Amino acid sequence: MKKPYAFNVEIKFTECYRQYRDAPIAIREAKCLEQMYPAIFEEIKIGDRFAGRIKMSLIGFSPEPGGLGYYCDAPAIRRMLEEHAYTDGLRAKMEDILSFWEKERTQVKVRNAFPPEIAEALPGDDWGGEPMAAAPLYRMAGSYLDYGKLLDKGIAGLEKTILERKKAAEACGEPTELFLAMEMALKLLSGCCMHYYKQARMLVEAQEEPAKKAELALIAETLKKVASHKPETLREAMQLMWLYALISGSINYGRMDVLFGSYLAKDLEERRLTMEQGQELFNGLWQLIADRRTTWNGRVILGGKGRKKEKEADQAALLALEASRVIKEAEPQLTLRIYEGMDDRLMEKALESIGEGRTYPMLYNDEVNIPAVSNAFQISPEEAQDYVPFGCGEYVIDHKSFGSPNGVINLLKVLEVTLHNGRDGVTGKEAGIRTGDFAGFRSFEELWEAYTKQVQYFVDALAVQEELEYRIMGETAPCLYLSMLYEDCIERGKAAFAGGIKYLGGTVETYGNINTADSLTAIKEIVYDKKLLPPKRLLAALDADFKGFDKEKRLLEQVPKYGNDDAKADDMAVRVHEHICRTAREQIKKRNLHSYLVVIINNSANTTMGQLTGASADGRRKGQHMANANNPWGGNDKKGLTAVLNSLVKLRPDLHAGAVQNMKFSPELFRDGGMAVKSVLKTYFDNGGTQAMISVVSKNDLEQAMTHPENYRDLFIRVGGFSARFVELEKAVQKEIVSRTLY
Repeated sequence: MKKPYAFNVEIKFTECYRQYRDAPIAIREAKCLEQMYPAIFEEIKIGDRFAGRIKMSLIGFSPEPGGLGYYCDAPAIRRMLEEHAYTDGLRAKMEDILSFWEKERTQVKVRNAFPPEIAEALPGDDWGGEPMAAAPLYRMAGSYLDYGKLLDKGIAGLEKTILERKKAAEACGEPTELFLAMEMALKLLSGCCMHYYKQARMLVEAQEEPAKKAELALIAETLKKVASHKPETLREAMQLMWLYALISGSINYGRMDVLFGSYLAKDLEERRLTMEQGQELFNGLWQLIADRRTTWNGRVILGGKGRKKEKEADQAALLALEASRVIKEAEPQLTLRIYEGMDDRLMEKALESIGEGRTYPMLYNDEVNIPAVSNAFQISPEEAQDYVPFGCGEYVIDHKSFGSPNGVINLLKVLEVTLHNGRDGVTGKEAGIRTGDFAGFRSFEELWEAYTKQVQYFVDALAVQEELEYRIMGETAPCLYLSMLYEDCIERGKAAFAGGIKYLGGTVETYGNINTADSLTAIKEIVYDKKLLPPKRLLAALDADFKGFDKEKRLLEQVPKYGNDDAKADDMAVRVHEHICRTAREQIKKRNLHSYLVVIINNSANTTMGQLTGASADGRRKGQHMANANNPWGGNDKKGLTAVLNSLVKLRPDLHAGAVQNMKFSPELFRDGGMAVKSVLKTYFDNGGTQAMISVVSKNDLEQAMTHPENYRDLFIRVGGFSARFVELEKAVQKEIVSRTLY
């Protein structure tokens, strides 16, 4: 029988928070982290190359995994209390703790700070429940830390930097609590290294097999070294970076070829490593990243312009590409930035891996993305060279910017609300603002104006929520480990979200873009241009989910659709795209943010939100999935791959902070060395394509996997901005993926 969860960390963490509740927030955070670590670190597994596994506590602190800042997973705790026998005393203690965190967790503080008009516009606490046009997300996401700074200095060197800055602050009469807490956090990190060192030594003593014993001894020796000295070898660099990533809560890992290239080159030159041994280290780190299971994150970036010591970085990149080929997992989300003049071996290796059915690496085109990022973020091209995608494909600037997506907007639901004059078409409830009766609009432009007013209403609210979330985080938590490795925080003497981060920006996730565009194209042509369908009749058809309206459905379906290189359909997609992008960007004139940009990165929420969205004028039925990101709705692209790619490149990339382009290719296209794919991709990228996320799979395998999942455990697929084992996805998501055109 499974042993009941003990709640030890949760109880100690809460007691500590209560004790330091009124202390300086940096000291409180440092003290609370001491209750989590190393307690939530899991044991080294035999076969691991590095120490560092983690299981998040149900109450704790983290900028990314677990929740927003100080979090409490109340549903999980209540479920455990129901399922297991606990003493009355422990139950009473846990009820008291739950009551305490109901008011004290960071998410509640953000929600309580909503002005009334924002609470009205964003009634839900997430987008997974009832139908809504827009919803807040409570999280910090997308941190990229300067691990190069950590490795160059080591823990002791970073402590010295902070001590010197603290002395300078004292001399100027500045507050020093932040620096004192940073010193505490680094001592905790060093202590965690020694915690794992002792554990590794115990495993050495217990192990009899010579090879395993030797590997564990290496792990122990490495941990003892990095606890007090800066790393000098690839193994040491990987170990220190990995433990810092875990304790920091950061779940994307940056430009690893740049980070590790020099260590690999030096180890090879001094004969400490062979290439085969270097490969084993990359494989070992890849497995730990995979086992962390962050689902939408775990980004590792390779290639790209602006790298120092490019040849050394390329050597590390080849090992990283091979690790993603042989370690058959959904993470890390390997990303290859390509550019003119790059080492040809990288692209060859990438296509080899993709052709074998791996969904990695994702390909990003620097020739387009660098100028696009420069314009979107309003930064120099030199800084834009440090763009890195995170999560499902949102861009930030490596260890200089933050752009957490803290809100979502379903544009197809916004159109639905517009057609129903401010009401939700599914529930009939008030869901937006009154913009006029559909039947009263005399032209398409009047309908468009009403739609844009609804979009503006929701984007205004989402931007306020974003600003509030950053403010509350800045007031309640310095995020010590992030602040130490984000540019400018130590120098400014300010925590990450309290003025430390150089570029603090926001993003809003958009869904239903393409279905909205196709629906507007159909309405314009059928209702207004050709007058084949009166507004009331169309609305009746939509409200009836087309039951009894077969003729009307066929009329709508016959209108040109995006994805076929058709000017009529694609021009509307461009109009919808540029409107939402510009509406979001305008928020920086109103909000205290460096940028506020759209991300069109759809994970699997195009399916989830589609289930909560009524029938639409593109012929889609109520509850059906929506198109994924910028891609055509499944089956609407009828004129071949070239036409699809031509449609994709019409949507400007320099107005937003990332978009997903998923492509599903058959294994046959990769025969003969993938020459057909190489040709298609070259043309696409030359014509302005930003990125490609490719799945190589047969339709038969997908259909068989739905029936016999036990036989297809290693079938991976691009879902949206992330990859997953196909058999682990919900049936509705599987069906949406099967519906996508296979080339």
